[in-house]
Amino acid sequence: MPASRLLPRVFVSYLMVVTATVVQALDNRVANTTLTVPQQPAVYGYQTVNAFGNLTFTRPVALVAQPGMTNRYFVVEQAGRIFVITNLASPTKTMFMDISGIVDSSDNEEGLLGMAFHPDWANNGWFYLFYTINTTVNNVAGRYDRLARYQIDPTNSNAALANSERPLLSQFDEDWNHNGGDLHFGPDGYLYVSTGDEGGSGDNRNNSRFINKDYFSAILRIDVDKRAGNIEPNTHPAVHLDGQAKAFYSVPADNPFIGATNFNAQLVSSNSVRTEFWAVGLRNPWRFTFDPMNGLLYCADVGQGLYEEVDIITRGGDYGWRYREGLHPYSGAVPPGVTLIDPILEYPHSGGPSVPGGSLQGNSITGGVVYYGERLAQLNGYYLFGDAGNGRIFAFRRNPSNGAVEDVRQLTSVSTPVAFGIDPSNGDVLISSLGGTVRRLLYSNSPVQGQPLPPKLSLTGAFDNLTNLEPEPGIVPYEINVPFWSDYALKSRWFSVPALNDTMTFARTGNWGFPSGTVWIKHFELEITNGVASSRRRLETRFLVKNNDGVHGFTYRWNGAGTDADLVSLIGQDEAIDIYNADGSLNRVQNYRYPSRAECLQCHTAAGGQALGFNTVQLNRTHDYGAGPMPQIDALSRVGYFSAPVVDAHTLPALAHPDDANVSLEYRVRSYLHANCVQCHQPGGTAQGNWDARISSATDNAGLINGALLNDQGNPANRVVVSGDLDRSQLLQRILLRGPGQMPPITSTEIDQQGIALLSAWITNSLPGRQTFAEYQVALFGSTSNPDGAPDFDFDGDGADTYTEWLTRTDARNGADVWPVGINLQADDVGIEFEQLANRGFEVQFKTNLVSGETWQVLDVPSNAPGYSSADGPAVVTDSRTNAPSRYYRVRVFAP
Repeated sequence: MPASRLLPRVFVSYLMVVTATVVQALDNRVANTTLTVPQQPAVYGYQTVNAFGNLTFTRPVALVAQPGMTNRYFVVEQAGRIFVITNLASPTKTMFMDISGIVDSSDNEEGLLGMAFHPDWANNGWFYLFYTINTTVNNVAGRYDRLARYQIDPTNSNAALANSERPLLSQFDEDWNHNGGDLHFGPDGYLYVSTGDEGGSGDNRNNSRFINKDYFSAILRIDVDKRAGNIEPNTHPAVHLDGQAKAFYSVPADNPFIGATNFNAQLVSSNSVRTEFWAVGLRNPWRFTFDPMNGLLYCADVGQGLYEEVDIITRGGDYGWRYREGLHPYSGAVPPGVTLIDPILEYPHSGGPSVPGGSLQGNSITGGVVYYGERLAQLNGYYLFGDAGNGRIFAFRRNPSNGAVEDVRQLTSVSTPVAFGIDPSNGDVLISSLGGTVRRLLYSNSPVQGQPLPPKLSLTGAFDNLTNLEPEPGIVPYEINVPFWSDYALKSRWFSVPALNDTMTFARTGNWGFPSGTVWIKHFELEITNGVASSRRRLETRFLVKNNDGVHGFTYRWNGAGTDADLVSLIGQDEAIDIYNADGSLNRVQNYRYPSRAECLQCHTAAGGQALGFNTVQLNRTHDYGAGPMPQIDALSRVGYFSAPVVDAHTLPALAHPDDANVSLEYRVRSYLHANCVQCHQPGGTAQGNWDARISSATDNAGLINGALLNDQGNPANRVVVSGDLDRSQLLQRILLRGPGQMPPITSTEIDQQGIALLSAWITNSLPGRQTFAEYQVALFGSTSNPDGAPDFDFDGDGADTYTEWLTRTDARNGADVWPVGINLQADDVGIEFEQLANRGFEVQFKTNLVSGETWQVLDVPSNAPGYSSADGPAVVTDSRTNAPSRYYRVRVFAP
C-alpha cells in the first residue's frame, strides 16, 4: 500500500443530511445465450488435464514420489506445506506436514523448494527438505538456505513430525533469489542437492568461480548414512555438528574435489575446499533428474538475460557460469587450462528457432524428467522440460551412439510450469503449475476434454453484426484507463458473464475473482496510414475464457475484406504490414504478431489476475452505455455483476493516462508500469526481476529507484532506474530494446515512443529533485538512525511525526511550520480545506464520535477521489451537513 499518515486535526459539529448518487442507463443485466466458445478447448495431440481430479494447491513447487509406493504421491507448496495424495485412481489430499511457520517464502524464489525420501524410508522414516529460513546460526541472524532431515510419524504414514527437524546445512544467504533447492537420491544412494549462485545479478557475490568459499553454484553429493570409508566435510559455519563435533553427514570418498589444490588456475587449500561439490559453475539449477535407465543426471540451469540451458552433470564438471551464459561469453576470460562443459541444449529468451509444435524460446527453464511410460510410447527415452516464463513444454531425445540432441519439439503449454514428476501408478508425466494444479500429460487424435474452437469469428456468437461489431445481448463493452502497449494497435473491449446467477468478486486493490465461463473479447485495428483514422484496418479479435483451471486464449485474424476472421493456429502467426506516411511514402514495414495460445498464457498470468486490465484501477472511469458517461464500476455493481455491492465508489483508486498533465509525472509512470508490466513483475509473478509494478506498492518500496538487477549488462552501476541517468536505467533500456532481452518480451516489434518519453522525463526531470524519507532524515537530523528523526517521533511537538512532516514537506524541527487543514462551514455543506501538494495523495476520513471506538470511515464524495496532482494548489473536499450532532474529520496523506 502507498506510504501514508493520518492527520486527526479537524472536527466540526453539524446536522446530518443523506445524499445518494443516481446512475442511469445499463438498466439491467442480461444473460448471454449466444456464445459458443468453450470453457475447455479441444486440444488435439499433446495436452494436459488436472492430474488429481479437482484437487488444487497453493503455489505447488515440487512433486515427489515415495520409493516403492505406487498409490501415493506428494505435492510440496512453496509456503511450507506438504500434501500426500492417496488413492491415485480416486485422489484425495491430506496435510502431511506444515512448517510454514518457519519457512521464509516472502519473496518469489524463497520457500520450501525441495523434498526427497530416504531410499530406506520404510525403516528409518527419514525424508529431507530444502527451504529458506530467517534464523540465527552461530550468533549470526539472517536469511539461510537450509537442508534438513525430518521424520515420518511412526503411528501415521500420512503425517510427519514437524518438530523432528535435524538441520544438516544452513548456508547464510544474502539474497532472496537463485536458491536451487532440488533434492534427489541418486542410483548410488547418495543425496544430491542443487544450489544457485546466491542471487543478485550476474553472480555479483562472486561465488560461481570458487570451490573454497560457500555452498553455492553447485550440485552437492553427500552421504546421509555416513557409510564406512567416507570422510567428514571440511570445517564451515554452515555445517551443523553433533555432540562430538561431527557433521550429520559425510562426504563420499570418491567426490571429485577432495584433496584439490588448484581450481580455475588458482591455488586453493584442500582443507578449505567444499568437498561436498559434485559439479560446479551453475547459476540457478532449477530442477534436475536422473535417467532411471542409465543414471545420467539432467539439470536445467536458468540463464541470466539471454539464454537457458540443459546440462548433463558429470563428476567434477564445471558448467561455466559466470564466464559464460549457455555457450556465450558473459564475464571474464576463461583461464588457460580450464575446461568448461557445454550444455547439451540452449535456447534464447526471444527469437528462438522454429521446432515442431512451436518455437524453442523462453526465459526461465524448468528441468523435467526422462520418460519411459506406456501411454506416450512415442516419447520413450525423451527428456521433457518446460519454461516457467512462457509455459511451453518441450521434449528431445539424445542419440544413443553419440549423445547428440535430436527431435526437439514443443508439445503443449502449461501455465507457469515449475516442476515435473512421474505418476508412480502408471508412469505418466506430471507437471506442476504454479497457479495451483498438477497437470497430467496426455496425447490423443481426438480431444480428451472440451469442444473445438469455432473456426470463424462469425461462429463464436459474440457479435450480432460484424460490420459494426455490435455485440450480442449480455456482452458488455468496457474501457480502461491505460492500455497495454500493442504496437500502435487501437483496441475495443467487451466482457460477458453469461449466466445471471454467476457474479464477479470485487476487490478495491488487487485482482478480482471471476466465475468459470466469463469471457473477455478484445478487438485490434491498425492505421495503415499514420494519423488517418479512415485507414484503420481490422487485424484480429482475441478471446480469453475463464475455466476451472485458469484461462485459455485464442485469436481470429480478419480477412482482407474485413468481413470475417479466421481462427489463428495454435502456434500463432506473423504478418509484415506496410505502414505509410500521410504523403503516401512508406514509413515502415511492421512485423505484426498474432499470438500463439501459449503466448496468451505468458501474459495472462494468475499473479496478474489473468484478465489483464479488468480490475479496479483500470475500470474506475466513466463509460457511455448510451445515455451519457457514467461511472463504469458503479454501473456494473448496480445491475448485479458483483457478489456484493461496491461501496465508497467515489474513493476507488484509478490509473492515470500518460497524457494527463494534471497528474504527477511519477504517478503517470507508475500507472504505465502497472498497465504494461504487472502481469509478470510482482510477488508471485513469472519475471526474474524483483521490482514490483503494482500501483499499490509505494515507489520507495517497489525496487524501482536504484533497484538491484539480476542482469547488470556488465556494468555494476546499472540499476532498474537511476536518477538522472537514462543509460544506466535498465528499465528504460529494456523497453527501448527490440530483440533478445526486450520488454515486453513477446508479441511486440515496435518501440512505445510515448512510454519512452514518459519514463525519460521522469528519470531526467523529476527524480533528481525527488527526496526520499531517508534523505529527509539525513538533511534534518544528520542520519536515519537519530531517534529525534524517527518516523513516529514528533520532535517539534506540533502534532505531526517526522514521517508526516516529510509527506507534507514541512520542517520536523520547527513547530511553527505546519501543513494547514481548515473547515469552511456553510448552510448546506461543510468544506475540509487544505493545500494539495504535488505528487501527494489525500483522503478525508470521518467519524461521529471520538470516544466510542468508532472506526474512521472514508468520506465517499466525488471531491474526495484519490489522485496525485502535478502542482501545489488549494483543495476542498465537500461534505453535506447532516442531522448527526457532530462529525469529526481527519486527512490521510500518502505518497505514490
